[in-house]
Amino acid sequence: MPISQLSEGSILQIYNGTDVKYPVLQVLGAKRIPPQTADAEERFRLLVSDGKYQHSFTMLATQLNHMFTNNLLTDYTIFRVDKYTTSHVGSGDRQKKVLVLLDITIMNSGDQVGKKIGDPVSVDQVAAPAGNTAASTTAAPKPKANVSKPQMDMPIGDGHCHPINSLSPYQNKWVIKARVTSKSNIRTWSNAKGEGKLFSMDLKDETGEIRATAFTNEVDKFYEMIEIGKVYYISKCQLKTANKQYSNLKNDYEMTFTHDTQVKLCEEDDSAIPSIEYNFVPIKSIANMEPNSNLDVIAVVKSATELAKFQSKSSGKELQKRELTLVDMSNSSIQLVLWGEQAENFDMYSQPVILVKSARVSEFGGGKTIGLGGNGLMILDPKNEEATKLREWFASGQAENIADSVSAKTSVGGNMSTQWMSFHEVKENNLGSGEKPDYFQCKAMVHNIRPNNAVYKACPTAECNKKLVDLENGSYRCEKCNAEYSNFQYRLLFNMLVGDWSSNRFVTVFTETGENMLNKASQEVGEAIDSGDTSILESVNFKSFIFKMRSKVETYGDSSRNKLTVVAANPVNYKEYNNYLITQLQEMTGIGKMVK
Repeated sequence: MPISQLSEGSILQIYNGTDVKYPVLQVLGAKRIPPQTADAEERFRLLVSDGKYQHSFTMLATQLNHMFTNNLLTDYTIFRVDKYTTSHVGSGDRQKKVLVLLDITIMNSGDQVGKKIGDPVSVDQVAAPAGNTAASTTAAPKPKANVSKPQMDMPIGDGHCHPINSLSPYQNKWVIKARVTSKSNIRTWSNAKGEGKLFSMDLKDETGEIRATAFTNEVDKFYEMIEIGKVYYISKCQLKTANKQYSNLKNDYEMTFTHDTQVKLCEEDDSAIPSIEYNFVPIKSIANMEPNSNLDVIAVVKSATELAKFQSKSSGKELQKRELTLVDMSNSSIQLVLWGEQAENFDMYSQPVILVKSARVSEFGGGKTIGLGGNGLMILDPKNEEATKLREWFASGQAENIADSVSAKTSVGGNMSTQWMSFHEVKENNLGSGEKPDYFQCKAMVHNIRPNNAVYKACPTAECNKKLVDLENGSYRCEKCNAEYSNFQYRLLFNMLVGDWSSNRFVTVFTETGENMLNKASQEVGEAIDSGDTSILESVNFKSFIFKMRSKVETYGDSSRNKLTVVAANPVNYKEYNNYLITQLQEMTGIGKMVK
């Protein structure tokens, strides 16, 4: 294969602001940049040459890292640049222009070329200052004083937008063009330092996604302006390392709006920006999903409850709640719980098709419900193929007699829909060792509840319930909401020793099930425990319940253990339980068949 000719002079043109199509360059060296955090990706900085000029501030986009690690970009390799962008680092006289390679094609391997082509000099020695993008590639007369001002800021909506996956805290001048794929509700907080509010949104372009958060003044400025699904030009945000604990986006960084942030609606063709993607899950399948899972669902609102108003025991604030019954062509139904303004504004007499993105699964009493997570998206009567099919299906009357409710609490009396097993049988059958958890039910007696860490102080926001960090100044911080509060709500999370005829096991109990067993609100339980009174927990000692449990093998380091979580607990209905035992005896002895 012949050696490809380098695009001589192209680096200087790029440096001075000219858009060069498909320049051919050569690798002269590379340097690995270690990741700044444990979950961040490493970066590679290249020294590249066009035969006449060389540039040492050339970065490889992270999606091309594999080309370097697979030894495709060794010294002297010649490659064609199919897509690139530029940015600046530093300021004043120390400002440098960075060339970011987004897509390249290898023309000749380093072994094939075997040498440096030409005698290139550093482009910094001959180029105009990085901030002056109007400079010519040839010598020009010295301008008169005050003839023109150097360009300091990239105008919003400029054609040279930066891809999301090229952004980093080392850049200070950039514009992105991205679609808003989700937008949270406004969250507020109040503490000794004052009051505040925030909202966050997820942005997407053809290269990746990033989360952006706005606080207080920027909430007032941008919240109503920004709409889900639309494309915007955005610039002058602060970039920082993303907190992966609260974001599942594949980006090492996240954005924070500042008083300088600019946002402009894209009025031109935005078809190049990917639209919002959905992965719809049939309602029937939600029955087997884990609590706190996120999913997309599209269904018809069959009915809605009246708006319920009540006062939060922890914060004293008035809360509003409405439950929608959703149905789809899997012939199942589920409850969607709405809070606040969304609950208040929903027309309970309408039966629209509803699309929910990033809905969160909750479980209570063995039944599943869904709600909007922090960045959930709800669209009424969407215009897509799935919605059209659902409208036709619902109009045909096929949803009239749906009896399978995913939200129905599991009966633990006469309806033995979940397999009965003893703790010994659970162990013998390796229940919960597969990819998904297994469920079973049993009759067991409570021996005791561990009082240590039986309750925790949780975020007062209705949709959150995350454990708070005590700032020890009368305030509490929620890392998930990124906010501080002067109040909290108690939530239950205790370990309980129970036993059946075969063995004893420690099981985990969460708030709703714990309140049902103790017949007390978690707030009352928390206040009692904080005062040193554990009698509420002792009130269930030596009482028997019919338990529905979730079994899942979890791995910690090098060891694995089977974890049991109580999904539902109800007092024993001995009439129904005895009937069940009689049926089992008849099947074991064959007496029932002989009588028939």
